[in-house]
Amino acid sequence: MTLGIEIIGIIAAILTTAAFIPQVYKTWQSKLVDELSLGMYLVFLTGVICWLIYGILIHSFAIILANSVTVILVITLILLIFRYKK
Repeated sequence: MTLGIEIIGIIAAILTTAAFIPQVYKTWQSKLVDELSLGMYLVFLTGVICWLIYGILIHSFAIILANSVTVILVITLILLIFRYKK
């Protein structure tokens, strides 16, 4: 893979992964989780883990980086849902 293509992948990885940060922060601050779908985040986590495995298998730094961080963020949201669910 050329360097230019890898850079585009890294930029995409940073942007799509960073999209979760505001939700994690807002949920952590407000402790309001009633409107968050646990089922959606569990399915999403499964998909992200598959992407991570795929990235490892094809040796793609961008895919590995993005999905490693996304796994952490999604697990954080899932834990917040369990912690603050009424």
